[in-house]
Amino acid sequence: MPEKPLTVLTYAASASLAAVALVYFFNPNQFIDGEPSTSSATTRKKGIVGLINPANDCFINSVLQSLAGLGDLRLYLIREVHRRDLDDGSIYTSMPEKDEQGKEVVVWKRLSLQGGEVTRGLKCMLDQLNERPIYKKTVSAQSFIKVLENAFGTRISRVQQDAQELLQLVAERLSEEYDAGKQARQRAKRGLLSSTGEHPQSPSKSEAQPSVDPTAASDLFAPISAADDGIFEEEDGFPLQGQTEARVECQHCHFVPKPTPSRFVMLNLMVPQKGTATLNECFDSHFKTEYIEDYTCDRCRLDHAIETLDEEMTFARSQEQKDIIQAKIDRVRKAIEVDPEQPPDRIQLPDAKHAPKRKIARHVQITKFPKVLVIHLSRSMFDPGSYSQKNTAKLSFPERLPIGGILNRKNYKLLGLVTHRGTHNSGHYETFRRQHLYPPRSTPHAKNIAGPYSPSATPNPSNQPSPRMSGDLASTLKGARDKRVDENAAEHPSFSTAHSSAASTESLSPPSTRPTSGSGAAEKNADSLPKATVPIRPGSRDQPTTILSAPLEASPSTVNLGRYAASLDLSRFRRKKKTNDRWWRISDDTIKECHTTDVLAMQKDVYMLFYEVERKESGTS
Repeated sequence: MPEKPLTVLTYAASASLAAVALVYFFNPNQFIDGEPSTSSATTRKKGIVGLINPANDCFINSVLQSLAGLGDLRLYLIREVHRRDLDDGSIYTSMPEKDEQGKEVVVWKRLSLQGGEVTRGLKCMLDQLNERPIYKKTVSAQSFIKVLENAFGTRISRVQQDAQELLQLVAERLSEEYDAGKQARQRAKRGLLSSTGEHPQSPSKSEAQPSVDPTAASDLFAPISAADDGIFEEEDGFPLQGQTEARVECQHCHFVPKPTPSRFVMLNLMVPQKGTATLNECFDSHFKTEYIEDYTCDRCRLDHAIETLDEEMTFARSQEQKDIIQAKIDRVRKAIEVDPEQPPDRIQLPDAKHAPKRKIARHVQITKFPKVLVIHLSRSMFDPGSYSQKNTAKLSFPERLPIGGILNRKNYKLLGLVTHRGTHNSGHYETFRRQHLYPPRSTPHAKNIAGPYSPSATPNPSNQPSPRMSGDLASTLKGARDKRVDENAAEHPSFSTAHSSAASTESLSPPSTRPTSGSGAAEKNADSLPKATVPIRPGSRDQPTTILSAPLEASPSTVNLGRYAASLDLSRFRRKKKTNDRWWRISDDTIKECHTTDVLAMQKDVYMLFYEVERKESGTS
């Protein structure tokens, strides 16, 4: 007898182990994707891939881990790599004679740019970092380092480097590869249109553009001009790239020259040299209006030229000299009216050093917001009398960052950051990366807020017509339905109130030709449903009658409740998504879990921030 309980326990333990083995064999991802696994801290630590640090590679590891958490960047890399794989290889091996600056093209550099060498290498690296292993896994960044060294034709030093400089280098290279690939595709498309005799047309202009001579190879591979931008479809470019414009206004004549656009892949903000500061203060300091003295204004220079010519007019003796001077004055005045930045031809203006110096107001603003906003917080303090030091001020930053004015505001969400601990010349980089999983691509019916009780018709009508029903059957059906409504009203007074309100609303509303989910639609479309015979229940006074099949058996309650629910806003009854509050704290191959409060508390060590523009459908995720 004592051996029987032991035998039972042995069998139970064996059965449990067998069940666990079967579950793991047939569905191993259950321990990763399942809800129970996310509640265990030990299993969550195995859900991300780390990077080994054989020397001083923490600056490389931190940058790669931060980029691995940016969904828009990964979609861009996938698109560019697959595009080059699907297109004809000759598109990216054709060489233009001159580059954008009119210089000679270096063949091996141009081939690397058009082929997207760094783009492909970064995609492979980020794919490895976004695996979800079932055990602790680490990989090496040596493959991506070799790609960079091959692309730039040099060796990357293994001493301690700045993570911001590496990210700037990689981001600018990705932007250049995108531009080179786009120009190669445009040249190929323009050459195809010219060889077939077609005239490319701009969508904004009806007149045809002049065709390119197919025999002129230099024209086919010429840089794409701004006039050809309308020929080709616009697409989303490099997600880290934005554009700013610097506007200058003279405080004397209030002349505003044409703004100077410039592209950026990273915003460099200075951290104030004080104990505590905020990210908004850094933005205000960077984009504030600054006043500059001793500036040579183009319009003021032309006004000074007119004053000089007027003085020469007073000393002119002959009428011929006065006419020549007056002609010069008229041309200068015309240049002021047309474009003061373009001085008139064949007129020698006074030397610029004799032109009056003015005070100007300079203002920088963002005109094109990037999908991924990378912010570098410069903590360097330069002292001419000593060596550089690190600014250890505490900088508070928000989880959600609104940027722009009232009309062009963009809302960004924090997805990652890089911290630095140590001095100005040495230290260690760490990465904080949000545990963010993008929803699958779907086609939700966003305009329908009534749920299944939609008053609108289906966009996919039936191809075959439905069988017709006689008028006597429809009247019999209506009488049976009204009878059941009266019985339900006697048993449920609340239903009677809702039904009467729906009926009054139906009587007041004008007739509509659009099918609805109410009782009126049921009467009109009753002939399109199949017929069935309901047997007599024992003890029932009802007579056998031919009525609609199962969907209309519950028509008195379903139809009226459907009409009542259609008038309500059911979106407030839907379950709200929980805010993702989990983060990975990654230090090379050491991975820990933390929360948003822990991330926002890294005010003293924050060095780079990665914000992604919020999507409307994932605003609460």
